[in-house]
Amino acid sequence: MKGRQIALDHLNGIEAAALLVDGRLDDILIAPPAGTPTVGTIYAARADRPVKGQGGIFVSTPDGQGFLRGTKGIAQGARILVQVTGHAEDGKAIPVTAKLLFKSRYAIVTPSAQGLNISRQIRDEEERVRLKTILHDVAGDAPYGVILRSASFGADDDDIAEDIAAMLTAADTVLASEVEAPAVLLQGDQPHLLAWREWTEPAEVAQQSGSFEDCNVLDQLDGLTNIDVRFAQSTMFIEPTRALVAVDVNTGADTSPASGLKANLWAAKELARQLRLRGLGGQITIDFAPMTKADRRQVEGALRQAFRSDPIETSLVGWTPLGHFEIQRKRERLPLNLLLGDS
Repeated sequence: MKGRQIALDHLNGIEAAALLVDGRLDDILIAPPAGTPTVGTIYAARADRPVKGQGGIFVSTPDGQGFLRGTKGIAQGARILVQVTGHAEDGKAIPVTAKLLFKSRYAIVTPSAQGLNISRQIRDEEERVRLKTILHDVAGDAPYGVILRSASFGADDDDIAEDIAAMLTAADTVLASEVEAPAVLLQGDQPHLLAWREWTEPAEVAQQSGSFEDCNVLDQLDGLTNIDVRFAQSTMFIEPTRALVAVDVNTGADTSPASGLKANLWAAKELARQLRLRGLGGQITIDFAPMTKADRRQVEGALRQAFRSDPIETSLVGWTPLGHFEIQRKRERLPLNLLLGDS
């Protein structure tokens, strides 16, 4: 099927959402297992002991121990509001922040940063004037900052106003809470709501039971459990370890002079999608196929282009003395093999 399609369904009874572009799986959201903190969840937490040398402090939450960076002015035992920013590695604390965000399809409310702003991606001046009018009408007297997201472009006035008001109400409710720590004050969004919030480009939506099978999502998920990704004669191996994600690019039987660059350009364009679908983050080290140093600039450009539209915060660190390329990626999702129950 041509175009964009969103499928809302369940996997083994777990809520999930899939985004397909021209019939090819482009993103997948799966609810974490019970008891696993959801990104975006807000806690009333209790400050515990500081961690010397790491500029942070452990905090107690209902879902386990969290780690908060930047602890100036926080006394041990104090009640503090924190928000989950990613998934914890096995045996490590939940990453949290004290800079809360209340995020929906059109609006982000920022209690710690004042000001009313429009996304820089919206450049049409007439549209910016319209959005500023809505924003000031709804949030002109609000004690918080508000940002209108790029999805607001062309959206209905009432829908935008309703979204802003809902996020302001959520912020009011959480910040006014006097619940004793540790406690959950706001749960993070589940996949169906998250899909509506983040996948804002026009798309056909399938939400009947069995839509994953109808849209060929299940077969494509099966392929993601393999460590290898193939294109023509080239292969990219993606292997998570405890320390890092190792990526190895091979040309296979193709021994032509241009084979290395061809395989590396394909891998550079495909890697962002593969990491997104597989839920992989942390330190990523790529061992590209042999190529000249002159070709590195072209491959790095392809990497930057591919990750530019990726929704997960990613830093392209650069080349190592051994000729590998390093990437640092936020652990915003759980690995797909854990969500699918694979060993």
